[in-house]
Amino acid sequence: MRSRALLFTPVLLFTLLLLTLSSSAAELPTASPEDVGMSAEKLARIDDAIQSLVDNGKFAGNVIVVARRGKIVYAKPFGMMDIGAEKPMKMDTIFRIYSMSKPITTVAAMILVEEGKLKLDDPVATYLPEFANLKVYVKDAEPVDPDRPMTVRDLMRHTSGLTYGHSGNTTIDRQYRDAKVLDRDADLATMTKKLGKIPLLYQPGEKWHYSVSVDVLGRVVEVAGGMPLDEFFQKRIFQPLDMKDTGFFVPEEKQDRFAANYGPGPGGLKVIDDSKNSLYLTNPKMFSGGGGLTSTARDYTRFCQMILGGGQLDGTRLLREETVKNMTQNQLPDDVMPIALGEQRDGFGFGLGFSVVVKRSEWDPPAVVGESGWGGAASTHFWISHKHDLLVVALQQHMPYRRTVENTVKPLVYDAVVE
Repeated sequence: MRSRALLFTPVLLFTLLLLTLSSSAAELPTASPEDVGMSAEKLARIDDAIQSLVDNGKFAGNVIVVARRGKIVYAKPFGMMDIGAEKPMKMDTIFRIYSMSKPITTVAAMILVEEGKLKLDDPVATYLPEFANLKVYVKDAEPVDPDRPMTVRDLMRHTSGLTYGHSGNTTIDRQYRDAKVLDRDADLATMTKKLGKIPLLYQPGEKWHYSVSVDVLGRVVEVAGGMPLDEFFQKRIFQPLDMKDTGFFVPEEKQDRFAANYGPGPGGLKVIDDSKNSLYLTNPKMFSGGGGLTSTARDYTRFCQMILGGGQLDGTRLLREETVKNMTQNQLPDDVMPIALGEQRDGFGFGLGFSVVVKRSEWDPPAVVGESGWGGAASTHFWISHKHDLLVVALQQHMPYRRTVENTVKPLVYDAVVE
């Protein structure tokens, strides 16, 4: 007897997917791709591409969200959030977002800029007196005075002269390690006091160098905002945007949704941070605005939509439109570009908290001019195309960082844009 099977067209599959995700993906409105100028058939190619990466052991699992014109057109989990426990990835899985914390911290600082409590070109020492006597490293010589003060703008665009302590400079890196600069058991005030005693690696403004700059910015927010960074985030960003699962640790009632973090192991993946005994299950003293947050695809999509919406979401305004435009435009002079992190990122500059594509290049061929975004150490990533009114959030948990998912998804998403 011939069995009857339902013929699933791309549009029907998409409709069923949205119905399935309506209670867990995000409260942003949903739409069929065709309603916002995209092809459902082409977007559906993401399914096989990402599933293939999971099946081949590149990642344990992923969550991908695509939104255009303020509406979600694709949202899907893949693989496992915990292989050993046989827990499938879900839309509400909680991830370590590491450096995707940086844009959030920069938004917090820009809120204070708009309120007149902070100025971009003020010396950092205006808010952190421990930075008043900073020196600059000179090889085989005594440290010298900076040519100009480090500014708040320098912190946001990574031209401060600070580092992460793994720059390849034996002298400065050793001092960072010895001081335990990012000690989870010490607060931000303690961190900046330590940094105030270590020479800068470069003159402020001399070079784009990825660093603890945004962690220092988090302390500036505490001082100018008059409250601890976690409290500022909750009151001024997370609650207004309904980012209900974002914070510096995963509370007990949410720990069942926390993904394991993986790295390469013999013959496949190995757990490098178990979700059941992770440091992220306890509230730290160090509120790392540079890399300490956990979040979900739903929450971070809402944050990105606020940026894409010119500083507002669902009638709630965090920033003025001109402020967001300034943040997502290149702020680096020509002689400091392109940025380099592990490798030179041709065509990429940096705004205030976001990377910015300034020209097409072979480093990221599908990227479009004006695109902004950033990633996190566990291979999380987001990007926003203001030209296309489009955002993509791609989350997984794998260290060291891999661009595999971004490189796979980005050309498929842009190819799906038909108008």
